Amino acid sequence: MTKSDVIDAIAAKLGGTKADAGKALDAVLDCLQDALVKGETVKLPGFGQFEIAERGERTGRNPQTGAEIKIAASKAPKFSAGKALKDAINTGTAA
Repeated sequence: MTKSDVIDAIAAKLGGTKADAGKALDAVLDCLQDALVKGETVKLPGFGQFEIAERGERTGRNPQTGAEIKIAASKAPKFSAGKALKDAINTGTAA
């Protein structure tokens, strides 16, 4: 499913225009991104939780040469599905 498909689905569910649905989706995604950049956890009950996972610096290997390389510390977004979402996926029922 692409962003365009999501916008179409939102517009159909709400009975609004695709333009309004696109603005709403962009606003939600911007809010999620802003919260994660600030280091906040975003909890959406029944859906899941977004948070930042920190990865420490580590040593890796170049697969072509076998030489050791330093892999810098980094942060990455992490999503944990909520119980209701897991149950819906496992039973094949949509909300």
